[in-house]
Amino acid sequence: MLVVAALGGNALLKRGEPLTAVVQRNNVKTAALSLADVIRAGHDLVITHGNGPQVGLLALQGASYKPDEAYPLDVLGAETEGMIGYMIEQELENALEHDRPVATLLTQVVVDPKDPAFAKPTKFVGPVYEREEAERRAAGAGWSIAPDGDKWRRVVPSPKPLEIPDLRVLQLLLEQGVVVVCTGGGGIPVLRREDGSLMGVEAVIDKDAASALLARKLGADALLLLTDVDAVYRDFGTDRATPVSALTVAEARALNMPAGSMGPKLEAACEFAEAGGLSGIGRLQDAVAILEGSAGTRVSAG
Repeated sequence: MLVVAALGGNALLKRGEPLTAVVQRNNVKTAALSLADVIRAGHDLVITHGNGPQVGLLALQGASYKPDEAYPLDVLGAETEGMIGYMIEQELENALEHDRPVATLLTQVVVDPKDPAFAKPTKFVGPVYEREEAERRAAGAGWSIAPDGDKWRRVVPSPKPLEIPDLRVLQLLLEQGVVVVCTGGGGIPVLRREDGSLMGVEAVIDKDAASALLARKLGADALLLLTDVDAVYRDFGTDRATPVSALTVAEARALNMPAGSMGPKLEAACEFAEAGGLSGIGRLQDAVAILEGSAGTRVSAG
């Protein structure tokens, strides 16, 4: 099978861990072992990943420059896609003992300039803060902020992904047996001008939505949305919480999960399932078991 595996932020950084290269490298090394198991099970693999903490950190660093010298979010997204892709590529090559070629592709993703998301930022980026510090930083930098659990974080526009211009390059790599790391952080957000040329835009695309689009366009057999939770839970966060092994699209959408946590993953799973593919949600270390139906939550068209 051709499998698109979308790595949640936990693959690089667990909540509360310092955002250092050493911490991220260690987490990626662990993730690579699970990804290598998918390949050894006989599947072709495309890997996507999040970048919220990393792009937020780069934006904080950019705040030390003059306002007209700071790099925009599309450029910061490209930087994080290269940085994270490099670590995944290297650690996966090591885990596979260099039996398969692995390549990282910086991937542009087209969005609509009229997308309502530009007027209502919702995508979390950067570190978490206490509310008072978040408000102080927001006032000084012109941020939008929102609660993330019991903390607060910066939020930026997250428009819907529409098109992947680099799809032909991805297909060429797959035809040659390359394991591809791409569409990192949801891809580099770009707009298409009237003359067909592309230009970057200030946004961060949701990684799960972009992964579902990528899986559909590649004609993948399976989409794995991998996180640190073993399955989707009914009544999550209560003493009645119950894991669910299988959901129809209608059942999944009826759960009405929070937009900042499981919601985007369930919606991405539904979109891919509606297109006829296998969608699975669960822990990174259970990737092969999710494909086999013995772990996680699988979402089907009906």
